[in-house]
Amino acid sequence: MEQIPYKIYLQENEMPRAWYNLRADMKNKPAPLLHPGTHQPMTAADLAPVFCDELIAQELDDQTAYFPIPQEINDFYKMYRPSPLVRAYCLEKALDTPAKIYYKFEGNNTSGSHKLNSAIAQAYYAKKQGLKGVTTETGAGQWGTALSMACSYFGLDCKVYMVKVSYEQKPFRREVMRTYGADVTPSPSTKTEVGRRILAEHPGTTGSLGCAISEAVEVATGTPGYRYVLGSVLNQVLLHQSIIGLETEAALKKYGITPDVIIGCAGGGSNLGGLIAPFMRDKIKGKADYRIVAVEPASCPSFTRGKYAYDFCDTGKVCPLAKMYTLGSGFIPAPNHAGGLRYHGMSSTLSQLYDDGLLEAISVPQTEVFQAAERFARVEGILPAPESSHAIKVAIDEALRCKETGEAKTIVFGLTGTGYFDMVAYEKFHDGKMSDYIPTDEELERSLKNLPVVD
Repeated sequence: MEQIPYKIYLQENEMPRAWYNLRADMKNKPAPLLHPGTHQPMTAADLAPVFCDELIAQELDDQTAYFPIPQEINDFYKMYRPSPLVRAYCLEKALDTPAKIYYKFEGNNTSGSHKLNSAIAQAYYAKKQGLKGVTTETGAGQWGTALSMACSYFGLDCKVYMVKVSYEQKPFRREVMRTYGADVTPSPSTKTEVGRRILAEHPGTTGSLGCAISEAVEVATGTPGYRYVLGSVLNQVLLHQSIIGLETEAALKKYGITPDVIIGCAGGGSNLGGLIAPFMRDKIKGKADYRIVAVEPASCPSFTRGKYAYDFCDTGKVCPLAKMYTLGSGFIPAPNHAGGLRYHGMSSTLSQLYDDGLLEAISVPQTEVFQAAERFARVEGILPAPESSHAIKVAIDEALRCKETGEAKTIVFGLTGTGYFDMVAYEKFHDGKMSDYIPTDEELERSLKNLPVVD
């Protein structure tokens, strides 16, 4: 067998030329989005005031397996793709494990994360439609940074509503967005009707992705020439992020590597859905039996402690209803440092896969995540984002189990981005000021009792 290098890159002729739509091969399709007023399935006409036309077509299509990537997007991807699939030799040695560990590193671009894969696509379709600008939300700031860069590339205006706790904890990420020309507002804010309502109901709140989504949608639908774009959760986003999994699959096949376990962090689902897409396809078709694991924060455990039901996608209850594992649209998670994983629900596609038993889920506490992050950084030389470190934590746990059993499993995980703008979090961890807040059953019950009643 050919010698496996430290970093596996694809050649240009090996790069994916189309995004893969996992829903096309799912036996049980994700439930449709419902109109918040009528509870009827959302149509393209219903979604037109909110999203770009071609993105709506991608969102609603659960039959077409592959969508060709436009040349303009391929040209942009060449700036930072393919991203490397890295063999974690140093981590393996430090753990003294027989396991083989690989990570798909998505942090080698200006946004510092995988988010740019979908941001450039959504900005492209907005420009193609002749729009003036877009609005969005961002948690930790990776998505807002990515969209700001993509909008700058295509000459679009960009308005970002950033979860307040992240706005305050990560001022440098905010300044990168402003450098690319974005207008950044801490959410909830007094700029919107829904923001003022949330502040009245929850004085002093640190915000959530659900709050920020509500504000961004209100501004988009109330401003001529604008549309709303979302960095996770939606089917269209998982479609664009499938390039992660397609590249990973191609790199593994290039050297005859077959993974046993595939691990990704999970907030709304974009990174995880993209990473696992082609592997889940083969699992559904009976061609392979990979163990696929979603890792979420114990402070926002939508998979592991949520309910599979229709719920609003946003706190302000202005967005469509999605059937998903949810903690309730009114759930405001504790201000943990993995801002990108602080969403109350999970992608409908991933929720269906989880409900079908094709996907596992594990929740982990914050301090253990940072212990794993530090351990990884000291031997692999990359300071990981807090979100990515959830996957690192479980990958390390899996490798240590292999040490106990003697199994030489092949583990693949997604390293979604870097943590160089997350130094406040690392400082609190090092100073012993980081806590593990886990919601009580009573708190979750209070939130879940307000789920909408859908016949």
